[in-house]
Amino acid sequence: MATIEIYDTTLRDGTQAEDISFTLEDKMRIAHFLDEMGFHYIEGGYPGSNPKDALFFEEVKKSPLKRAKPTAFGMTRRVGGQVESDSVINSLLSAETEVVTVVGKSWDLHVRDALRTKLDENLRAIYESLDYLKKRNRMVIYDAEHLFDGYRANPEYCLKTLKAAEDAGADRIVLCDTNGGSLPSFISEVVKKVAETINVPLGIHTHNDSELAVANTLVAVEAGAMHVQGTINGYGERCGNANLVSIIPDLILKMGCEAIPRKHLKRLRELTRFVNELANMPDNKRQAFVGESAFAHKGGMHVSAVVRNPETYEHIDPEFVGNHRRVLVSDLSGRSNILYKAQEFGIDIDSKDPVVREILDKLKTLEYEGFQYEGAEASFELLIKRAQGQLPEFFELLGFRVIDQKSFDTEVPSSEATIMVKVDGQTEHTAAVGNGPVNAIDNALRKALEKFYPELKEVKLLDYKVRVLPMGTGTESMVRVLIESGDKKNKWGTVGVSFNIVDASWQALTDSVIYKLLYSRGAK
Repeated sequence: MATIEIYDTTLRDGTQAEDISFTLEDKMRIAHFLDEMGFHYIEGGYPGSNPKDALFFEEVKKSPLKRAKPTAFGMTRRVGGQVESDSVINSLLSAETEVVTVVGKSWDLHVRDALRTKLDENLRAIYESLDYLKKRNRMVIYDAEHLFDGYRANPEYCLKTLKAAEDAGADRIVLCDTNGGSLPSFISEVVKKVAETINVPLGIHTHNDSELAVANTLVAVEAGAMHVQGTINGYGERCGNANLVSIIPDLILKMGCEAIPRKHLKRLRELTRFVNELANMPDNKRQAFVGESAFAHKGGMHVSAVVRNPETYEHIDPEFVGNHRRVLVSDLSGRSNILYKAQEFGIDIDSKDPVVREILDKLKTLEYEGFQYEGAEASFELLIKRAQGQLPEFFELLGFRVIDQKSFDTEVPSSEATIMVKVDGQTEHTAAVGNGPVNAIDNALRKALEKFYPELKEVKLLDYKVRVLPMGTGTESMVRVLIESGDKKNKWGTVGVSFNIVDASWQALTDSVIYKLLYSRGAK
């Protein structure tokens, strides 16, 4: 069984992605999470490029990693310069890491056009830089930038650059598909040819410009690479780097390799979301292995089969990677979807009960009208309970009114809502203002009900989405409102549909309140 080293470069290469920026504290928290997961190397940054990266290596000395080796990144010495006085090389030494990674040119085009030097001078820069660091007791990883483009253009010179790194004592030589344009067949071919020439253990570093970074990484491992570089969630410049969140389970579960400890695979989904949160990026619900939709089943035939045997439509047990199976409900649903969701909600329902057909028919009618329950499972649970006659009446709406007012162009509009509800025979009539009609009616509803149900003070509206449905024209169109609410422990989604945005919002808001009361009052 092959053992594959996992080298994470989220904190350096990943931060080159558009819209990604980590604070020093963010980087430390991510590094320690990766360390807990069993990653072998964590590239902390480029200490010669900015103060924040240099500070990372100071901080990691104060709060050392337990297993992973923090790695400083830099480039070969300046062409025509002296390695002893090179600022980048010396910044690598100043980082005082056991491991350093040095990137150098493999493509003759880059040597001529980017470095503007002679081919032999580039070979000397590679050799002298690595040799200098090796003599100062560093483990040296050499990143052969543009290796595959270089091999395609001039294989003889490309291999000379790798030979220079080997002669200097490089501990790993990493073959980089920097432009992300190579196909798996070519990656495999080149890795095999390099392995015939170079005796140093090989690594792979791919980019995703052709949507092949993960595939190219895996074929490189099959061809002999034992060291894999990538980022969490595939963050990286342009289209991103190879996504380690996909690569790691592929290596362990599909290829039988050892990488991080298998037991830590269960934290992959947690890791994905943790890094997204610190990066202030939304979770990708369709991300392989860990996405919310990765093991979601919607078609009735699929659900029926999965209930009998999950292997029918799942390539792995979702729990292996910390994910879970989801059954969606829609107009494509069958009885199996309804029964599965009822069981998930803890609702006792017999498969032969006529109410199952009633729920299914109601669901298909509502979805035809524009309702969507895939992101509003709380509303769907209430639908089931209403059909069963098991939903308590916590309050009765007697009426509401919303007034928007704007007196002149530069004035910010104001909204006021009045509402009348009845709770246990007692009528409550209240009014509230808000920064819009929906906010005003939300405030008025809470104000009216909190007297009877103080736990509603815990509920916060976390997200509010409006979608115009293709069921009308212009301002006469139908709208669907999706609301995500939450308290200290849970989050839940509700939905409303109407030609009137306030009415659609009211439906979603009241479902949210009823769902909260269903839990807090022990009716569930």
